[in-house]
Amino acid sequence: MQSDRSLQRHSSVVLAVTRWQAPRMNDPAASRILPLAGVHNFRDFGGYGGADGRAVKRGWLWRSAQHGDGTPADLEQIAALGITAVVDLRGPSEREAKPCRRASGFDPQVFVYPEETAGLALHTEAADGVITSAEARSAMIRLYEGIAFRPNLVPMLRCYFEVLLRAEGPSLVHCVAGKDRTGFAVALVQHALGVGRGDIAGDYLLTNRAGNIEARIAAGGAQIRAHRGPIADDTIRVLMGVDPAYLETAFAAAEARHGSLDAYLADVIGIDAGAQERLRATYLEA
Repeated sequence: MQSDRSLQRHSSVVLAVTRWQAPRMNDPAASRILPLAGVHNFRDFGGYGGADGRAVKRGWLWRSAQHGDGTPADLEQIAALGITAVVDLRGPSEREAKPCRRASGFDPQVFVYPEETAGLALHTEAADGVITSAEARSAMIRLYEGIAFRPNLVPMLRCYFEVLLRAEGPSLVHCVAGKDRTGFAVALVQHALGVGRGDIAGDYLLTNRAGNIEARIAAGGAQIRAHRGPIADDTIRVLMGVDPAYLETAFAAAEARHGSLDAYLADVIGIDAGAQERLRATYLEA
């Protein structure tokens, strides 16, 4: 794995086409979303019930989309979170197309991979040849069948867990839209912490309501069309959203090959029962 500072080696149902509603202020989900103008889907994925009835700590585990369009005010808000490590799941072409911006003085360790982790963001990859929203959903499901085993994504998943095990401070994981590669990574972390499948799915689906939804869809749509040409708005909305079937497909593929998600974590990511206990000791409330 590669840090911005140095190269480091690490071991070990069709989705309804609608205008998604942002959480209301009295919705508990609203408290975990950082409302930013140019950085989308930025949120705290702690707070859910974990192993032994203990809640996942708030303020330690963050997720988002890319930061290349962040405003100065956005960047200052991010800097104030005390994040010490950023795991960027994008490949080099994605990072070059949209370099992340950071506030002056905000200098976390940033971990990246030197090769492409997806070639294109999954939502852009899925757009190849699709016309209808139903085709887009089917394409996304096909991509999620292999997300747990992508050769250049798996090393970054290992890297992310190693960063979490170091527990040097709050961390952030992100990709382009913060929904597919990031969504899968976050779901694995939540599972390791003992969060129930219902809450994992609910947090994953919060992408459809978090932040400035229309701006995020518009930005993603522009990127998709730049690579794939004209695509209908309804199809773009499906490509830029998430669906319970996507995550279920990824989990089912991992379980089919390894017998359980815990076995997948141990066999592929290097997170065995002992490592899960270390994570729980760090990220669950006492």
